[in-house]
Amino acid sequence: MTDRELDAAGITDPELRAAYRHCRALNARHGRTYFLATRLLPVERRPAVHALYGFARWADDIVDSVDPGAGTELRVRALTRLEEEMEEGLRRNAGGEPVVRALADTARRYAIDHDHFRDFMAAMRSDLVVTDYPSYADLRGYMHGSAAVIGLEMLPVLGTVVPREEAAPYAAALGVAFQLSNFLRDVGEDLDRGRVYLPADLLAGHGVDRELLVWSRATGRPDGRITAALREFEALTRGVYRAAMPGVDLLEPVARPCIRTAAVLYGGILDAVARDGYSVLHRRSVVPRRRRAVVAADGLVRVAAARLRARSGPGSGPPDRARTLPATATATPRASASDVRSAEEVA
Repeated sequence: MTDRELDAAGITDPELRAAYRHCRALNARHGRTYFLATRLLPVERRPAVHALYGFARWADDIVDSVDPGAGTELRVRALTRLEEEMEEGLRRNAGGEPVVRALADTARRYAIDHDHFRDFMAAMRSDLVVTDYPSYADLRGYMHGSAAVIGLEMLPVLGTVVPREEAAPYAAALGVAFQLSNFLRDVGEDLDRGRVYLPADLLAGHGVDRELLVWSRATGRPDGRITAALREFEALTRGVYRAAMPGVDLLEPVARPCIRTAAVLYGGILDAVARDGYSVLHRRSVVPRRRRAVVAADGLVRVAAARLRARSGPGSGPPDRARTLPATATATPRASASDVRSAEEVA
C-alpha cells in the first residue's frame, strides 16, 4: 500500500497501515487481474478493496495451500481460528491477523453487512468437504458465498447512483461471472485438489465424468467430449457476464472504469481458453501481457474522462442502462501508445 493511498483514505494508525499493506501485497502476488483493475479506482478507495480481497485470499490459501498430506483436520482448525478471529475483529474493530484488522476497519468505514463475511466463510468450509456439484443450481448455491457476496461487499466501496439494492443483483452476478471464468481456467488444478466445479449434469450431457477428466489430466490426451463440455460451460459463463454488465452503469462514474476493466480482463480468460483449444486440463490459459496492458490503458482513459466529468458538476446525466458492453470488448475511446506503455508497467 502506498503512503499516498493510505493518507488519502485517512488511515493513520501505524499498525493498521501495516495491515492494509499486507493485504495489498497478497493481492499483488495472487490476484493480478483484479489488482490491475483496482489501480483505476480513486486512490482513497483502493485500501478498502485490498482489505476485502486480502481477507478472501488468506482464507482461500488456508483451504488450498495447507499441506494435503495433513488431511482436512489442519485446514478445519486453521479456518475455524480465522473465522473466530473475524467475528471478534468485527465486534471490536480489531484483530491479531493483519487481514482481519484491515477487514474490520473497512467493514466499519463502509458499513458492510457482516453476514456477507459469514456467508463467505461458510463457502470456504464447504470446500473442505464438497468435491463436486450435481447441477448448476447446486454450484450457484456455493457461489453465493464464494463469489456473489464479494460483489456485494464491494458495492459500498464503489458507490452507486441508484439505491444500493437495485445494483446488488448485478454486483452479485458479476462476482459469479468472475469465478466461473476462474473455474474454467483452473479445471486441471482443481482436479488435482480433488474438486470438480463443472456441474455433473452438464458434463454428463456430453458423456463426461470425473474418471474421464482424471484420465485426460494424467495422460495429457484431449477428448472431444471434454472439449464440448468446456465449450458449453464457456457459453454459460458468457451469459452470466451479459446479465451482469448493465450494473456497471449503476455505479458511481469514477468507479465504472475499474469494474469495466476487471470484467474485460476476466472475460479475456474465456478468450484465452478458447484460443488454446480448451486444453485447460493440460495447461493454464493466460491473457497475454500486452492485451492486459491495452485494456488497462483504455481504463486509464475512462478514468480521466470520468474525473473530468466529475469536476464539471452534476451535469453528467443518469446512467445509460440501455448500453451493455460485451465481456470481451475493449473500452473506448482508444488509448494512446504512451498509455499502453504506462499500463504495461503494472500489467
